[in-house]
Amino acid sequence: MQSKLIHYIPEEALSKVLKLLDHDNLVIKVKGERKTKHGDYRALPNGKHQITINANLNEYRFLITLIHEIAHFEAFQNYGRQIKPHGLEWKRTFQHLMLPFLNPEIFPNHLLPLLANHFKNPKASSDTDVKLALSLKQYDVPNNKTYIFEVAPNTIFKIYNGKMFKMLKKRVKRYECVEIETGKLYLFNPNAEVEVIKNK
Repeated sequence: MQSKLIHYIPEEALSKVLKLLDHDNLVIKVKGERKTKHGDYRALPNGKHQITINANLNEYRFLITLIHEIAHFEAFQNYGRQIKPHGLEWKRTFQHLMLPFLNPEIFPNHLLPLLANHFKNPKASSDTDVKLALSLKQYDVPNNKTYIFEVAPNTIFKIYNGKMFKMLKKRVKRYECVEIETGKLYLFNPNAEVEVIKNK
């Protein structure tokens, strides 16, 4: 699998990534799209470690996600099983591993300040960093989705699992919507992608 990574990440990042993956007991698998996550890391019962990454990610998001998951592996190796998944040990490991990649040979210049800011205190998902997530999405394959921050009040929309909502209002950072079927209120991050059904 390691040799096939050239199809998923910037070419200039390959040699650095291969050095990080130089472990006999680490397996990388590329999976079909999963709506709830970009990738994951698991310690397997047989002593091996497995990282899975979604195949549909653009090359920059794929690289960030891969380093994110390698950081889980490294933190597990260095600090043991008892650490929090996205605690201080993981954050420091992720920062350390990502630093050599934060240069204009690998990432476009306009992404570098956003990445530098994100990695001051990396979160469990880069999607929660709205400015970075929106900039990364410029490199995705175009689709018929709309960002929720572009959706007008009272507009009906649906999400990836088919559930339908009506846009109510913006709160401080997130958007309050009501599920049509149940009447329950939900909050959405501004960069959530939805499919607009109709404007009321």
